[in-house]
Amino acid sequence: MSDLILWETRGATALLTFNRPGKLNALSYALIDRLMAILDRIEDDANVRAVVLTGAGDRAFSAGADIAEFSESVKRGPDIAVKDFVRRGQAMTARMEAFSKPIIAAVNGLAFGGGCEITEAVHLAIASERATFAKPEIAIGITPTFGGTQRLPRLAGRKRALEHLLTGDSFSSQRALEMGLVNRIVPHAQLLDSAFALADRISRHSQLAVARVITAATRGLNVSIAEGLAIESEQFARMAAAAETREALDAWLAARASR
Repeated sequence: MSDLILWETRGATALLTFNRPGKLNALSYALIDRLMAILDRIEDDANVRAVVLTGAGDRAFSAGADIAEFSESVKRGPDIAVKDFVRRGQAMTARMEAFSKPIIAAVNGLAFGGGCEITEAVHLAIASERATFAKPEIAIGITPTFGGTQRLPRLAGRKRALEHLLTGDSFSSQRALEMGLVNRIVPHAQLLDSAFALADRISRHSQLAVARVITAATRGLNVSIAEGLAIESEQFARMAAAAETREALDAWLAARASR
């Protein structure tokens, strides 16, 4: 099971790689469970300040859920299917969305179904020029189940999202960029370097401040502006009470005074 996710650390950034290239990095139950366990360990590791997530092989970031596996859950009835499949996948994407350290998807190939939903959920995404995306669940008679009916409309707008949710047609990295699904497109050979460079640009800042920004933006997205501003104030108050915040302000003022 440990080989389902390859995990290495480069400086302050953890690189996690879906490692089922022969299955286009399909998201089996065991792979999802392993990913969740690794995220728990990373969150508690003060030396890791960001995560880059990619897929093994040359073809896929992730082609989505393991259909052969979840179809067995479906055969056992809706209660089992929801528990084994839907709740597991939704817990994974929700965990990524609310993770206290930035997660950057380095989309190296196919990002279909659950792979697309992971891209929607993570904080930032860089796509290879070779990357392709799709919401193909409708082609097998189901809805997206890892949050795709909710996050894609919020990212892209209702009509653009529904076009892809209802047709199941694949779309290019350029279309993903236009929709706000990814932050940028880079040459394939530069994908990981670009993702690590972005992680480094974030990691130079206070880890506490980064976590509070992520929390405020994630929690505030789906509430009223008044509630969002209250969340923002709450996150600031947590930083204002921290010794490292006061030390950073004192250092900035001292540096300015010495100019």
